[in-house]
Amino acid sequence: MAVFVAVAALLGAVLTVLNSGAAGADTVGAGSYTTTAPGPLPSGCADLSTNPRHWVTADAPSGAVPTNDWWSSILWKRTNCAFGEPLFAQPLGFRAQSGGLGVSYSTKPTISGSGKGVGEYHFDYQEDFIAGVSGLAAPEVKVDDWSDWTVSPSLSDGTHTLRATIGSGLPFAYFRATGGDARIKAAPDATVDVWSHSGPVIGYTVHGHDYVAFAPDGATWSVSGSTLTSSLAGKDYFSVAVLPTTPSTSTDDRATLATEYAKYAYDHVTGTAVSYRYDEADSTVTTTYRLTTTALEGSATGTVAALLPHQWRHLADGSPLPQTYTSSRGPLKVLTGITSFSTSMVFHGVLPEIPGVADSSGADAATLQNYLDAEKADPTRQQSDDTYWTGKGLGRAARLAEIADQTGDTAVRDAALSAIKSKLTDWFTASPGKTGHQFYYDGKWGTLIGYPASYGSDQELNDHHFHYGYYIAAAATLARFDPTWADADHYGGMVDLLIRDANNYDRTDRRFPYLRDFDIYAGHDWASGHGSFAAGNNQESSSEGMNFDNALIQWGTVTGNKAVRDAGIYMYTTQAAAIEDYWFDTHHQVYPDDFAHKEVGMVWSNGGAYSTWFSSAPEQIQGINLLPVTGGHLYLGDNPAYVKANYQEMLDQAGKTQPGIWPDIWYEYLALGDGEAALTAFRANSSFTSEEGESKAHTFHWIRNLAALGTVDTTVTADSPLAAVFTKNGERTYVAADITATDTTVHFSDGTAVRVPAGKTVTAGAHTWSGGSAPGGTGPTPTPTPTPTPPGGTGSSPTLFLSGDGTLAGTAGAAANVTVPSADGTNHDGSPYKPLTFTVSGLDLKYGAGATQFDLAVDAGQAIGNGVQTQLSYDCTGDGTWNRVENYRYFATDPLPGWEHYTDRAGLASATGTPCDLKNGTVQLKVWNALGNAPSTLGTGDLSTVLLPYT
Repeated sequence: MAVFVAVAALLGAVLTVLNSGAAGADTVGAGSYTTTAPGPLPSGCADLSTNPRHWVTADAPSGAVPTNDWWSSILWKRTNCAFGEPLFAQPLGFRAQSGGLGVSYSTKPTISGSGKGVGEYHFDYQEDFIAGVSGLAAPEVKVDDWSDWTVSPSLSDGTHTLRATIGSGLPFAYFRATGGDARIKAAPDATVDVWSHSGPVIGYTVHGHDYVAFAPDGATWSVSGSTLTSSLAGKDYFSVAVLPTTPSTSTDDRATLATEYAKYAYDHVTGTAVSYRYDEADSTVTTTYRLTTTALEGSATGTVAALLPHQWRHLADGSPLPQTYTSSRGPLKVLTGITSFSTSMVFHGVLPEIPGVADSSGADAATLQNYLDAEKADPTRQQSDDTYWTGKGLGRAARLAEIADQTGDTAVRDAALSAIKSKLTDWFTASPGKTGHQFYYDGKWGTLIGYPASYGSDQELNDHHFHYGYYIAAAATLARFDPTWADADHYGGMVDLLIRDANNYDRTDRRFPYLRDFDIYAGHDWASGHGSFAAGNNQESSSEGMNFDNALIQWGTVTGNKAVRDAGIYMYTTQAAAIEDYWFDTHHQVYPDDFAHKEVGMVWSNGGAYSTWFSSAPEQIQGINLLPVTGGHLYLGDNPAYVKANYQEMLDQAGKTQPGIWPDIWYEYLALGDGEAALTAFRANSSFTSEEGESKAHTFHWIRNLAALGTVDTTVTADSPLAAVFTKNGERTYVAADITATDTTVHFSDGTAVRVPAGKTVTAGAHTWSGGSAPGGTGPTPTPTPTPTPPGGTGSSPTLFLSGDGTLAGTAGAAANVTVPSADGTNHDGSPYKPLTFTVSGLDLKYGAGATQFDLAVDAGQAIGNGVQTQLSYDCTGDGTWNRVENYRYFATDPLPGWEHYTDRAGLASATGTPCDLKNGTVQLKVWNALGNAPSTLGTGDLSTVLLPYT
């Protein structure tokens, strides 16, 4: 029986860390981590390994310092040791310097590279002016405060100080200045064109960009050449806003915008925070972005926010202005007078693995078995021994375990699970003298580092979500079969620590920064811990970021931790929308017109690049955003037309007719757009060497079954996170997985309901299939097939299948079609007419509360106006008296050939009597046409089931 880890219990195991008795090691359940660094630590211009708060003021928030952010380079300096690198906040860019904070509104991209396999675009930092204090000569910049998407740089020379608050999506920059006059000085190559000047407000243009500066009431601005100054009337605050310029604004528009912005100029933003909610019933994620303001004049509370495309496409409230900002993320739409805004996005579900609906016999089945057999000896087959390549190996083994479980190959499945368990247990155990295969917690940095590290995961805190996502996903697979290993008393707490390190979902846990790798406003992860680049921060493998998010969904579901699950769903849904715009530009609104690519390999803070850190090959530049291929990566198939076009661009850029590198990744990706074409390509070219995290078994399983299922259908959602819908030739296949220990029914938004036994993945619709093992089991089990007890028996099962011989049986017999007679044009709503009757007797069951559930496969062919109806009757003691009779509302069938699902969600129309325990009882189901002039068809066997509310 699966063990569900209560959130409180898990938090207790993680937060109450006990000393293990071993020097430098702390225990978490049966696992442990070391507190003695076995390798290099984060480094930079100062001795950051011992003091990561070197560039943090005494007034800054306590707890772990943020990393992997858009502004990280001013806190963690590695190149420009005094002032860090430019910060790109959208729409504004900033650069700290001795005299103040430089401001840039870059509207013209620089596009470099030509020919195949190259090219990038950047909206470079192009300084318009410096906002500062007269006489300021600060030796360095420090960080005085931060919130979810704002930061407050601080500059001081001991006499003069400037503290700014800047943030993603903020057209305003807010300043507090002491020791001298506020000063705005144009860049050396610029002039200032003043177009409005009235008391404390001055409107000016630099480099063709319109700004408005706001001093306190009673103050004025003086203009001397290209410099503006104000004494601030003895006060210490001012703000500067950039006005939107797309489409081109007229003089009147500019004045109108300046007046609108002036309403909020003195409501300084002092904090930001996100909250999110996953609604299972309609599969939506509602995200609310809140801005806290402090009114320095008056009592207003509103402000101005510029929304990125992934936000305004899904805006749930508010009406943006007609003007927009230009940015490296495409057009930004503006809301004014707000303290919050919300988005509503649809979550389309994930799966543990693609279901094996393709024919399980014949040559293809033998080929798959041969591929599986080849993996038994070494399921992980990892390339190197560090955290990243160990993770890749764990991911590989997890895919093999899921597939082998579906096919009933317990030998390969158990070999894969054994490898996963062995490696995870090893890595989750610290001991004296151990120098590798362990995690180290650094309390100063607030991070968990695995050693051996790789790709800067130690000294730069890079890629933790990439590496650890594989560990968490593999742990979720293992937890299905070994729930004890995953509980809080064993290794579940170590998995939770990895989650918290990469993206801590708990604001109250100050040991790790909140959502370290996930940029809340940008909607996606950043890979670099320090972000010290002229182009800001970056990330190439968006799909490995999604692998982390999917891992949280799977782990949270299998352990019963909804906080983890919902954090994963929030990041997954948000990041999928961001990838659609910023990595793939599927709406053709983000990339500059002269950037001739359908995908970027890397997103930078100020642009994008058709490149990677490791390869110039098009197959890898584009392919790095496609791997790993898992049931959590179905979002890649949301737009089948784009999949095919992107695949073709890869071939065109490579100058090939087939991918020469990573063909397995590309065939699996193509299968999301055209499964038949992918399968043909694989059959013609199956002798390739698999990508390091792949196996031929997984590649063939994925492609072959997608060729049968078709493409992802995003028009239908489910009330379970582990569900998806596919469509082929106009027919849908509904897929639902249950990785818990309790049977469930998954309801789809088109009215279809699928009953899923514990541990199973089940399909319905065009393909009917069931596979998987019961939680904690030692091998695959078939769909539960309890046998009804004969008269006078001693026990029964509440799960019943319709049989063609008119019985209800605990065993699903051979599927057969039976005819439901026509209603003969008369309304028989509520009154059985020529019904098909199915009966079972000798039931001994205890009423367990709840309601009857059923899922009947019905089809009216091309007949119009038919309506199928059911009645369920209970004889509690088998004496011939119906003690309980339930009539359900009829189901109006459509005139399209193919099975439809008539379920209990149609609703109970009427009921007589009360539920009772069954003692040698009888249950009878009647099915008839309540409406119509033509017969209907009812599927039996495993096509139609009834679940009684009994134990």
